[in-house]
Amino acid sequence: MELDDIELAALASSCPVAEELSPLVGDGLLMVHGGRHAPPFGGRHAPPLGEWLREAPAVTALVGDPGITPPGFDIYLTDVPDPPRPWVHAPAGGVTSAVSAQPLVSLAAVTLLRASEVLDVWSGLAAESAVYATLLGSAPFRAWRAARPSRPSPLATEPPVLVHRHDRCLRIVLNRPQVHNAVDTAMRDALVEALALAVADQTVEAVELSGAGPSFSSGGDLEEFGTVGDPATAHAVRLTRHPARWLHECAARTVVRVHGAALGAGIELASFAGTVVATPDAFFGLPEVGMGLVPGAGGTVGIPRRIGRARTAWMTVTGARVDAVTARSWGLVDAVGA
Repeated sequence: MELDDIELAALASSCPVAEELSPLVGDGLLMVHGGRHAPPFGGRHAPPLGEWLREAPAVTALVGDPGITPPGFDIYLTDVPDPPRPWVHAPAGGVTSAVSAQPLVSLAAVTLLRASEVLDVWSGLAAESAVYATLLGSAPFRAWRAARPSRPSPLATEPPVLVHRHDRCLRIVLNRPQVHNAVDTAMRDALVEALALAVADQTVEAVELSGAGPSFSSGGDLEEFGTVGDPATAHAVRLTRHPARWLHECAARTVVRVHGAALGAGIELASFAGTVVATPDAFFGLPEVGMGLVPGAGGTVGIPRRIGRARTAWMTVTGARVDAVTARSWGLVDAVGA
């Protein structure tokens, strides 16, 4: 549904729950075109409209001028280059096509981000895991899995994670370079063990996390997606063996060094570190919605704390990739260097 600001105000005033916006009834997207020269949502309508938008059963996006930022939208789009937070310089068509392709999953993603915004880290990770587990049993994910049958992963000849201690620094290296450090179960478990060591041993004053080979991490290992028979069991596993939770515990001492691809779990995990340094060739993205899932490695918790809910929602819904320069300007990474 596309409206201008006046039509939106009328809809919000007349309909406490706009069921026609839901992907079960409509297209699952509310795209609002705001005015450029006058505040489109001013006066007495602004606070209740913000609350109404947070409860809307659809992805909500505002297309307009970054000088006017009413609260509550999931995504803010503008044609003004280098806009301030929460705006993104991108065409509206990218959001429209993404929501059209995955309306139910897009709605799950934005409602999760709305809720996680006010939760602590642990509660946010638990909420994300529950939504992710639910979607593992959904029709959109089953369709993606059926179109891409899993294949056996290459046999491991080396440990999936290398851990070295040098004086008071613990160096952790993701070590599946042949698959761009895709995170499988073995890597996840080894990474949890290494980070738990850093948390427990306070003589470790610095933790460095990097990746071997051409990329930091291409994300979760696609060959394992959906292979756990019971989604509830998968959820229970994530509640105890979640690398982001352990990284959060030692974040102030941790530097993550990112190069090449940092997709899905790659940037989700890194976002929890106190410092993220990227090489100029690094690029970032959240492709999970296109697979029928939401980010499941902490992305709906760690990334909004760096770049805000709206920019995270745009990355999540569209799957668009962000280069190192943009990532630095947004605060997704803290420095770009060799």
